[in-house]
Amino acid sequence: MRAGQDQARRGRWRPLRARTAAATVAVLTLAGCGTAGQGAAVAPSTMPISSAAFIQGALAQQYTCHGAKVNPPLTWSGAPPGTKSVALVVDDSSAPITPYIYWLVFDINPGTTDIQEGSLPTGARQAQNSKGSADYDAPCPSSHPHFYRFTIYALDRVLELPNGAPLLSVWTAIAAATIGRGRIVVTGHP
Repeated sequence: MRAGQDQARRGRWRPLRARTAAATVAVLTLAGCGTAGQGAAVAPSTMPISSAAFIQGALAQQYTCHGAKVNPPLTWSGAPPGTKSVALVVDDSSAPITPYIYWLVFDINPGTTDIQEGSLPTGARQAQNSKGSADYDAPCPSSHPHFYRFTIYALDRVLELPNGAPLLSVWTAIAAATIGRGRIVVTGHP
């Protein structure tokens, strides 16, 4: 009887393991090179990204769960020719389950070069984050500093996925369409 219960329990975890493995592959793809839509890995163009809200490389409290819980303003430039849309991924590279995705915005108009504090660019969509909601999940640094990555991606297509699309679906689409990338890393303190 016990062996059957353990086997049933392991069977329930197989889909979770498969999703975790697929998510890990997508993260590694997003962290490294893009495929430029052709299947062959190429280094994406570099795009500068910055925020006047990040003072000395720190995430201000108002952008965390300890403050106003709003997204910080971001500015970027340098989208390469052929950019059809832009995406933004905010994650925590020091989370116990790496990475933890706080915000994933996609189908940003290619002419857009910023995101204002507490807002979403017109026409942009949000994917589900690691919490399962399609919005900005304010980071919540607790016992030790965390490192939050704000990564902007120039894409060679509009993803045309629905608002609230599953995280893995959007990650995979971004990885397949990346032609440019910029990243800024900030520290969040408890």
